[in-house]
Amino acid sequence: MVDIQHNNDPQNRTWKFSEILADTETRERWEKVRKYFFLRESTYDMSNRCNMKCDGCYYYEGDKQFASENKNPEAWRQLMRSEKERGITYVVLAGAEPSLASELCQVCYDEIKWGAIATNGIKRFPDSIGYKIHISVWGNDETSAGVRNAKNLLERQIKNYQGDNRAVFVYTFTRTNIDEVSEVVETLVRHDCQYTFNIFSPPVGHQSDLSHNDESLAYTRKTMLEILSKYPQHTLYSTYNAVAHTFKYGLHDLYSCSYPRMNPSTDIGLGRSFRQYRTDLSWDRDVACCVPDTDCKECRHYAAGSAIVTARMFRHAVNPDIFRSWLDYVDTYLAVWVSGYSKSPNLCNEMRMPPGQSLF
Repeated sequence: MVDIQHNNDPQNRTWKFSEILADTETRERWEKVRKYFFLRESTYDMSNRCNMKCDGCYYYEGDKQFASENKNPEAWRQLMRSEKERGITYVVLAGAEPSLASELCQVCYDEIKWGAIATNGIKRFPDSIGYKIHISVWGNDETSAGVRNAKNLLERQIKNYQGDNRAVFVYTFTRTNIDEVSEVVETLVRHDCQYTFNIFSPPVGHQSDLSHNDESLAYTRKTMLEILSKYPQHTLYSTYNAVAHTFKYGLHDLYSCSYPRMNPSTDIGLGRSFRQYRTDLSWDRDVACCVPDTDCKECRHYAAGSAIVTARMFRHAVNPDIFRSWLDYVDTYLAVWVSGYSKSPNLCNEMRMPPGQSLF
């Protein structure tokens, strides 16, 4: 085994990977998550239409919003088949609003069974589409009415997806809605809905009070951990998720982004395999990332972290605690993104800094 030195280890000790896995809980969790390392993603804009208009929307930035829609199911079927041929095993369907093209989402599911859909939750997807469904929540109903121009949104979302094991509600923390999360979470828990957390990561050039600063990131972290402690059964999150996504540096500066937009390498991993398809089925490597047109410096997006942090296994395999934290992160990612995967209790509830970092 390769010896790996951990600079943050107070004993300045060198650990072998086999020593880290000697702990029974750690080894069992490692065996649980590594079964899914075959997943290889690309993303697809299904529609350039939306039934909402949200401040800070990622879709209506950059050139992708101007792509024409290819509504031909056979064209999408052929795309999915060609994607399988080049090794894609997981699809993320987004767009403006993919529920406005649910028949195309069905075609994707018929061809590739692993995947997730990002939706505002106003229109329900048919049961026949077995992907995980991520329902975006940006605050309480008053905030949704102001920021997203939608009334009684949470009630409508819950009505569509209560009791649906595909559904994960994604609460996006902005600088102004941190205190609203308790109200929203209590409602979700009362209806037995599972949820995870996201950090608003502004599109390039976006200016508004939604964007975070150091103070709001620290307050968000504190709030996340309080909710995780209070509602562990409904909260698909871990302490290390909170640390990684509320750090003073964005994900690229902390871990080095794996997506082609920031990664010039085409040798291995996402730099070689990942594509972000527009509604006309075209793609452009120079701008390809999981949330296109995000300001990379400020990116703390949950979808980005799912690939960026999990790809840095060896950076975390330096002592038992930081590796257990990383396992919690991967376990969370799989519970959020993979149908049929159940999250286990977190292994490490203490805050561990990302490799190479010591202070927030």
